[in-house]
Amino acid sequence: MTKENYQVLEIENAASIKMWTEGVPVEDDAKEQLINTAKMPFIFKHLAVMPDVHLGKGSTIGSVIPTHKAIIPAAVGVDIGCGMIACKTTLIAKDLPDNLAPLRAAIEKTVPHGRTPNRGGRDKGSWGDRPPVLVDEAWKTLEATFKQITEDYPKLKNTNQYKHLGTLGTGNHFIEICLDENDTVWIMLHSGSRGVGNAIGTMFIELAKKDMQQHLCNIPDQDLAYFEEGSKYFGDYVKAVGWGQQFAKTNREIMMQHVIDAMRKIITKPFQTHLEAVNCHHNYVQKETHFGEEVYVTRKGAVSAKKGELGIIPGSMGARSFIVRGLGNEESFTSCSHGAGRIMSRTKAKKIFSLNDQIKATEGVECRKDADVIDEIPMAYKDIDAVMQAQKDLVEVIYTLKQVVCVKG
Repeated sequence: MTKENYQVLEIENAASIKMWTEGVPVEDDAKEQLINTAKMPFIFKHLAVMPDVHLGKGSTIGSVIPTHKAIIPAAVGVDIGCGMIACKTTLIAKDLPDNLAPLRAAIEKTVPHGRTPNRGGRDKGSWGDRPPVLVDEAWKTLEATFKQITEDYPKLKNTNQYKHLGTLGTGNHFIEICLDENDTVWIMLHSGSRGVGNAIGTMFIELAKKDMQQHLCNIPDQDLAYFEEGSKYFGDYVKAVGWGQQFAKTNREIMMQHVIDAMRKIITKPFQTHLEAVNCHHNYVQKETHFGEEVYVTRKGAVSAKKGELGIIPGSMGARSFIVRGLGNEESFTSCSHGAGRIMSRTKAKKIFSLNDQIKATEGVECRKDADVIDEIPMAYKDIDAVMQAQKDLVEVIYTLKQVVCVKG
């Protein structure tokens, strides 16, 4: 690989920054944030910056942060294990009903999402008092470790965990029915570790700041507070974040099964699924070996792209998405982007774009077309084609998907 594939930003007394951003905009605030992260003393080799990079909390979204014997909780974030799942079916476009509204309604009825009014409990996007059998069975695989974690951190007991398992959430989380270039039907969805992941992330970010109180003046941003290997909270955080990542993966698997069940109620033709399936995180940390050394790799809005590994890069609402195969590029710590990446805040998008803009941008897609989802309009995101071009040495496209049904959180 040559340096022409990425730009290198060199900063005095900091790790270098390698950016796969040719042809896509990068805001100045995001660059400043990258520089701050690169100044941390435990960065291994360099930061790898994906083409969907944009401003985040503490560290930029769309960055890969390899660290030696330390982890920055705010870099992992509060939507621990957030990611994507997709599967190919034996259905083709003509097997779908002419009117897709009942299919969207069936999915919305089956999977709690957003803050659904007809659900009970304090969180309207939860299962209420009676989660289904699939959730009960899955929770049994998570419960023992959660009890261990809450013995040391009892405040996590009073969080939405069991009743959030198998639910979508809000914001940019979604469920989609898509068609690939051969008109084959795919199911794809995006979600993470829900309320309990948020609670774990928030708690440990605050513990890191508190633990480093006397050192905060020595780091460029207090959200870069970190735990060192062997310190009081390091092992507890690794255990809790690992559990959160497993919760998120399981959460997506349950929703996928429930979406399939909902489809079978509307589509009478028998069909099979999981012909090709992918379930990948894009907000997580794990120990990996790179350049001959074991390090912690935090992917904050980035996907693992080891050689031959399948991943998912979704476009924005109304845009194309991609099933990709990793090329195993070591310079990116075998990573790729996790999506298109925002070019403006949700608040700005709602000020600039109208409901008519949203309706026009999502023409041909059975989805919500109301004022509450204007912040997810495609124009609030980078051009997905430019993002894919900028990372052509990181992944190859296997399937190109276009959604026909979209359920938003």
